[in-house]
Amino acid sequence: MYQMFSHTHQSAWLITVLLFALAAIFTKNGKQKAQKITHMILRLFFIIMLVSGVGSLIFRSFAAHYVVKGILAVALIGLMEMILGRGGRGEKTGMLWIPFIVALLAVVVMGFSYLF
Repeated sequence: MYQMFSHTHQSAWLITVLLFALAAIFTKNGKQKAQKITHMILRLFFIIMLVSGVGSLIFRSFAAHYVVKGILAVALIGLMEMILGRGGRGEKTGMLWIPFIVALLAVVVMGFSYLF
């Protein structure tokens, strides 16, 4: 059961990052309809990622390392939503990209640190 949650979680993260990149590109290029569709699919993957992450966390007995990773991941989801929301309204998003990149790197490093 743990393997299922783990693989689903890893796959959902990869697809989430790719969908976010697509939605950000669509936002920048003014393709509103494609951006809205991609953003809705992205939100579905946020839910899949959160559910599989909580399942993995339960199987890991709420290890502190993974609790911190989960908190960072929720903040990362918030940053993604803020970047896409502000970009869709035509507001500047430059200052949001720095914490986004830092949080993304931290979550990826923390996620893969115990796999090796």
